[in-house]
Amino acid sequence: MENPVGAPHVNALESLWQPSPVSGSPWLMVVLHGRGDSVEGFQDWQKSLGIPELSFLLLNAPNPYGPGFSWYDLPPNQLPGILNSSAKLARVFEQLEASGVDLSRTFLFGFSQGCLMTLEFGARYSNRLAGYIGVSGYCHDPKALLEEANQEVIHNTVQGASHGADWLITHGTIDEMLPVERTRAQMKELQDGGFKLEYQEFLKGHFIEPRKELPIIRKFVQDRIS
Repeated sequence: MENPVGAPHVNALESLWQPSPVSGSPWLMVVLHGRGDSVEGFQDWQKSLGIPELSFLLLNAPNPYGPGFSWYDLPPNQLPGILNSSAKLARVFEQLEASGVDLSRTFLFGFSQGCLMTLEFGARYSNRLAGYIGVSGYCHDPKALLEEANQEVIHNTVQGASHGADWLITHGTIDEMLPVERTRAQMKELQDGGFKLEYQEFLKGHFIEPRKELPIIRKFVQDRIS
């Protein structure tokens, strides 16, 4: 999958680059899809989110699955895939930084499996990003994540920060694929362990809800780039 001239050099995973219409804007969102999906499923995300300052890097997960890809296997064999995909993501971010991307102005967004990867990779990654957003997912092992996380990343220790937590996790109360009870309990466990995250629930299934949820995501990003 070839990206246009001017895109950062990333070959650790297949990707699709969507540049910001604002010339010279340093802001970027890296997007992780759900199981069985691909970058094609999020080609309209840039338009839906409607933040012109953002460029987008859509990533394909490394493992073929149905018509698309997956980040890890179904339970109970998730961990090897999570570790492998985390290593791939670390390489992607290494390549982004080498291409001149400012990681402190880079957001990580994930849906479903991508939400889990946002939590599992993002919280352990050595570099602090601009913000982390996970929709309709869960955490593989909250206790391990709290023990192994980059404490600067999960505690929001940036001096002079004018906003709240740099993590936003959302879920649907009628999610037919991933029941809300597990995610709700896990997010409380993470919060009780010192993880500075904002958790919100919406009356929706396993999708991104456009009327109430999408504006919350948009505001979360806008608050950090304004």
